[in-house]
Amino acid sequence: MSKQTNLRKFLSHMPDFVYEYIEVAYRGDSINTQIGYSIDIKTFFDYLRLEKFPNLKSNEEFSAEHMDKITLLDLNKFQSYLKEYTVERTSLAGKKYNITVTNDASGINRKLSGIRGLFQYLYKNDLISQNVTDKLDFKKLHQKMKRPLTTFETAQLLDIIYEGEKYFTGRDLAEYENKKLRDIALFITYLGTGCRVSELVNLDIDDVDFETSSFIVTRKGGDQQEIFMPVQVENELFQYMQERLKNENAKDKKALFLNRSGTRLSPQGVELTLKKYCATIGINDPDKCKPHALRRTFACNMIADGVDIKMVAELMGHKNIEVTHKYYTQYAVQKRREIMRSFDVRGAHQ
Repeated sequence: MSKQTNLRKFLSHMPDFVYEYIEVAYRGDSINTQIGYSIDIKTFFDYLRLEKFPNLKSNEEFSAEHMDKITLLDLNKFQSYLKEYTVERTSLAGKKYNITVTNDASGINRKLSGIRGLFQYLYKNDLISQNVTDKLDFKKLHQKMKRPLTTFETAQLLDIIYEGEKYFTGRDLAEYENKKLRDIALFITYLGTGCRVSELVNLDIDDVDFETSSFIVTRKGGDQQEIFMPVQVENELFQYMQERLKNENAKDKKALFLNRSGTRLSPQGVELTLKKYCATIGINDPDKCKPHALRRTFACNMIADGVDIKMVAELMGHKNIEVTHKYYTQYAVQKRREIMRSFDVRGAHQ
């Protein structure tokens, strides 16, 4: 059963307004994102039936009128509940059992984000009289700074992608050779355009236009954007496309990037491949072994090249420029390092 089918089945046990909210708010997002927020809303409804509306026998019975009765106190209690709670699961054999779920501050905030989005949707569509989540304080996070790949690490990564014969033997070598052109095209496009991993794996063959040197991606929220390719990206995509069009084992005739089974490559597949390359060349920072590290590297390289931050935000598909400022901060860290490393404590000037 496909994830899309599972999502529809899951939402069939929820009120109609939840199904509409997921369809509208997360159109264009990955199916995993839609499933994640749907589960978070179910957790909220399960809590409300336990603590506030014990007369409701199922989540399908919730109405907009019930949502209008939610208070800030209810939300604060739910926030505390999310730290640790018990849910019932059913095994493949049909036996029911309980598991304990715990969430850190980041996990709590993610769940509350989906709930707040639901209230915003209901209020915007005049289904409730107020959006009580506007008063809700989210958990404060102490975020670890995630660095882009250094110039040396980028060179290492490109070397293993282009010259994997120097690194792999036996079965690993055969696997590398089978997907070499795909991986070169995929990761060069990632580093050269800064697209999200979901945007790249959702590319179809027909989305790429070599006459205009561009391809079309669907951004978060469902908006489409034309991405212009640097020459190196265009060259590698062209080389891969020749192989892709000849692939007689392709089960998915539309998808640009395929896995070994001939179906569309998944974000998880991209991450596993990148992690293997990184492990082989000794890049051990877990944040640098995730696909988003390549997007982060693209943004920092753009800023280092003097590209205006508003243009970087547009290239990255950021609707809020404050998100792009995080990459400027990371670039500034590198500049501070260069300045301090060359500083002469004796005050000598050349």
